[in-house]
Amino acid sequence: MGVSMGAAKLWVERWELQQEHYATDREERFTVIVDAVEHMTADRTHPLILDLGCGPGSLAARLAARLPQAEIVAVDMDPLLLELGRTHHASAARYVDTVIGAHGWTDTLGLDRPLDAAVSSTALHYLPEPALLRTYEQLAALLRPGGALINGDHFTQADPCCAALTAHVGRRRAERSHTCRHEDWKSWWNAASHDPELADLFTQREQRQSELRTTGGNDNGLTLTRHTELLRQAGFHRITPVWQFGDSHVLAALKD
Repeated sequence: MGVSMGAAKLWVERWELQQEHYATDREERFTVIVDAVEHMTADRTHPLILDLGCGPGSLAARLAARLPQAEIVAVDMDPLLLELGRTHHASAARYVDTVIGAHGWTDTLGLDRPLDAAVSSTALHYLPEPALLRTYEQLAALLRPGGALINGDHFTQADPCCAALTAHVGRRRAERSHTCRHEDWKSWWNAASHDPELADLFTQREQRQSELRTTGGNDNGLTLTRHTELLRQAGFHRITPVWQFGDSHVLAALKD
């Protein structure tokens, strides 16, 4: 059962504010990701882009606005967030329900040609290291030569003093911008759970969570250095951060 346009708009708008509670300069990070994709696909008339862990379509919508000729495939394992995206950002992407890193997940994407770019924002940190490496390898295989993986997320530093410093800078930025006052993850989900329009989707979500309960935690805790090492193991040899504020980064990995 779907949701109304009005309900989808309400919950997506609240989602955007809730996510700002966590992601330092979230809008700027989105803009940088789109800038990077724009550069890497400048010679493509109809670029194919994969959005990993798309949620309700936040990044997909921004990509579609800047790159209207792109074909965007947006994937997530949360049926509720996917339905919000399909309703509120219907024209931005083709939404696919799949579990990133699971066996056979790339077969569900329905791709008819190699990817020009893959993107993610605050999503891949939940994958345990073996699943993340496997996912990086799979993405390297899906991308065309010259394609790119652009990942925006929180990457801690290996050195504890440096990690504390970057975390502090990020917190101070959030305090100045007042985003830390926005409702948090728990409050958003608690409020959404009381909306009758979302009841069936919550049931589906709970079933999916029960099925996946043993597959991993919420944060793999991997450092920026370790992500870079895993990307190299996966076959990416040109890797560079293109933006940072505190411990929030946009990391680009280019396929030869």
